[in-house]
Amino acid sequence: MNWTLEVVVVPVTDIDRAKDFYAGQLGFTVDHDTRIGDDVRIVQLTPPGSGCSVVIGTGAMPRMPPGSLKGLQLVVPDLRRAHAELTARGVPVGEIQVVGENPRPVPDPLDNVGFFFFEDPDGNGWAVQQISSRG
Repeated sequence: MNWTLEVVVVPVTDIDRAKDFYAGQLGFTVDHDTRIGDDVRIVQLTPPGSGCSVVIGTGAMPRMPPGSLKGLQLVVPDLRRAHAELTARGVPVGEIQVVGENPRPVPDPLDNVGFFFFEDPDGNGWAVQQISSRG
């Protein structure tokens, strides 16, 4: 049996500001923006190529302090390109860094160990890791 992680709830203060950040600056696809009455709004966004979405909203969402989610991680095949794209879109990203050592030779020295980090407007923490080949 396969068990797939498909949705992660990200706690935010302002749904529209967060939606603009995730869709407009990060390039996530807006899967839906649903309102159920006056008190419930659920917005689902998916990173390009991902099988897992993020959900932001109010009402039907678990209560977590905005900005309290840390350690979310995106994986890309080209870290330098991803860094340049987000920088061009105005996302305040950290510098590319190497974390650890590869256990085996890889085509690009950033594979598996190359990262950069950023936060959404509420302070939820994200990492971006390069994996261009898996062995």
